[in-house]
Amino acid sequence: MKRIASRDNPLFKSLRKLTQASQARREAGLSVLEGVHLCQAYLQWRGLPRHAVFDARRLEGERASAEVMALRDQVPADRQVWLDGNLIDDLEHVQAGQGVVFVVETPAPPLPERVTQGCVLLDRVQDPGNVGAILRTCAAAGVRHVFLSDETAFAWSPKVLRSGQGAHFSLTIHERVDLRALLARLDLPLVATTLDDAVGLYQAALPRHCAWVFGNEGQGVRAELQAAAALRVRIPQEPAAESLNVGAAVAVCLFEHRRRFVPG
Repeated sequence: MKRIASRDNPLFKSLRKLTQASQARREAGLSVLEGVHLCQAYLQWRGLPRHAVFDARRLEGERASAEVMALRDQVPADRQVWLDGNLIDDLEHVQAGQGVVFVVETPAPPLPERVTQGCVLLDRVQDPGNVGAILRTCAAAGVRHVFLSDETAFAWSPKVLRSGQGAHFSLTIHERVDLRALLARLDLPLVATTLDDAVGLYQAALPRHCAWVFGNEGQGVRAELQAAAALRVRIPQEPAAESLNVGAAVAVCLFEHRRRFVPG
């Protein structure tokens, strides 16, 4: 276990750089998880972090936290970093942090040669909160593979991770994917959500296994992907209403699909 009491410590400086600079995280191939829930989920689904950073005050004395101590007990001592004083404040992005930060390797799975399982494609979904919510919905609906276009928000950014609430770790997430090129690898039909020339979701003959594509918050699914779709669906709604938020649309579509094909 390493214990750090000064901001001049080289390891602390490197940890602070990772938490504050997205470019540093990308170059190092590392991500930062904050809070008990995300760290618990990582241990459950992926294993040990590179560094488990703890606020020493949450492990000793009157401010000790049972949840944080339980996390500590699951991580070998040689991967633990304890921070004295208020050093943890330099690493946490949220107010009233919980005193634990994991540094983990960012998953970068290779693209499959053939896409044979139900999946979701995100085309230029730019809001981190939307991307995190969509990943959380995919995990809940039983969709395990997600492909993100280059213009989609980075899945492993702190904001997306917080919105995902641990869903990332049960998914296989492919980033910076050329979705048009990916079409040649699909061994299942593409279903696009659009308002134009589309069948109502609840009347559509949804395939048992498919690749869903959802588009940019303002522009929707790009025309080339719509044209490649075997089925185009729209979600019925009040005529005077604006289109649904993409996160809500994903939830409606995936759970309608699940209702039809997954018992119970």
